[in-house]
Amino acid sequence: MAIHSRAVQGALSPLPQVRNILAVGSGKGGVGKSTTAVNLALALAADGARVGVLDADVYGPSIPMMLGLSGKPESPDGKSILPMRAHGIEAMSIGLLVDADTPMIWRGPMATSALTQLLNDTRWGGEEGLDYLIVDLPPGTGDIQLTLAQKIPVAGAVVVTTPQDVATLDARKALRMFEKVEVAVLGLVENMAQHVCSNCGHVEHLFGQGGGERMAAQYGVPLLGSLPLEVGIREQGDAGVPIVASAPDSAAAAAYRQTARRLVEALETRPRAPRSISASLL
Repeated sequence: MAIHSRAVQGALSPLPQVRNILAVGSGKGGVGKSTTAVNLALALAADGARVGVLDADVYGPSIPMMLGLSGKPESPDGKSILPMRAHGIEAMSIGLLVDADTPMIWRGPMATSALTQLLNDTRWGGEEGLDYLIVDLPPGTGDIQLTLAQKIPVAGAVVVTTPQDVATLDARKALRMFEKVEVAVLGLVENMAQHVCSNCGHVEHLFGQGGGERMAAQYGVPLLGSLPLEVGIREQGDAGVPIVASAPDSAAAAAYRQTARRLVEALETRPRAPRSISASLL
């Protein structure tokens, strides 16, 4: 089935080589946003889509470690960059261009310039292009998010939260930020929703219960999925082989795949991009 470009915000147009850019954001750090972004990308690819991940957190890039990437990307002409590949998806991050322990001591304009350069100079998808490019945003509502809204054509955004009240409080700010800059919010993902004891099977809601569901109802957006808190998700992310790739038959991987499918369903309710633009991407 053909994957079509969906309408983006304002007067922007989809990129020639990327059908749909999907932003994954959160109001605060520590909610598992990058882990969610990577596993959703792998879940989309497992369903046959051509997928890439752009690490937009220039101050704390984590995508290279999560995907087990090392070395530097190649530049065939000294201008453009070839994305690196892992587990069937493409990836680009400032973390691939500098040493792992080098801090990015940049003011806002330098960080936003780096983001747009990484996006525009990367040869995403080769001749066929990408169906989805997942942009893993830094937490908060600052310069990077504003640049995303003003200069990057985004087909939709996903807000990641945990069930606890302090997390949903900040997630509300992220959701409202996307609404104010006219980026469609496709839904919420509630991470670390429950923990199942590996010994006895007892289910515990360590970070509270129902926070994501209440927030989704309040703002009239779908709750795309409630993801478990499992040690394997953390261990496999640290090892560079995320759970969807390392244990595709696990309950956690199934939760990510179901969430990714609901994300696609929400995206497909959006209007298509103008025909002339869509045709150039097919």
